[in-house]
Amino acid sequence: MDITVEARFRGPPRSGNGGYVAGLLARQAGGHRTVRMRAPVPLDTLMAYDVAREPAALVLGETLVAEAAIADPADLPAPPPAPTLAEARAAGERAVCHHPICFCCGVEIAPGEGLRVFTGQLDGRAPGHVAGVWQVAPALVDADGFAPEEHVWAAIDCAGSYAWFAREGRPGGLTGSMQAEVLERPRAGEACIVIAWPLEAASERRRTSGVALCGVDGRLMARGVQTWIRPNRPPVPPAG
Repeated sequence: MDITVEARFRGPPRSGNGGYVAGLLARQAGGHRTVRMRAPVPLDTLMAYDVAREPAALVLGETLVAEAAIADPADLPAPPPAPTLAEARAAGERAVCHHPICFCCGVEIAPGEGLRVFTGQLDGRAPGHVAGVWQVAPALVDADGFAPEEHVWAAIDCAGSYAWFAREGRPGGLTGSMQAEVLERPRAGEACIVIAWPLEAASERRRTSGVALCGVDGRLMARGVQTWIRPNRPPVPPAG
């Protein structure tokens, strides 16, 4: 099959949002998947997606762009208790945006055009435990009134990087891999709580994070685990 990632689903200015791309590839391949990014995902570019092979492979010409491998949901981390909606909103107000035009966390993206999930350090939690609120825009749901599965993956994506920013004063980097399961898709207009927490500093440039989506009543709606790859650039000092 053919896959095109529209420019509005960007993360960095010239490549796709990692969570959106991972969720799209996982849904198209079927089953529970870990998606690994092998190259920047180009925007508005027709790519071939072979779901008949294992792992499923997204390619552009001779370049392997991403793979979606069958995975075990038992490998996903158990999320910590969800904060209240008020606590998540307060944490989100402390967010520092690193990608202003990102489909998920971009502060320059208008409501209804992006997810606008802003996550910051939670009061009373260990450093790196961040939260924010996703208010599901009616313009971004499917014909049944629910957020598409790839939007759920996108909504919990960027928080994993901000978890490491809150802990170390340096963003996690770019999405290297993501494994997630969606237990419940939110409805149009619903407010959901996004949480993330640091798991492991695997090397100087590799970080792993746990991420989750919860209802305002604390029920688990989605969860995931990510690997982040840091580019070679100086650390960013925390705000304040």
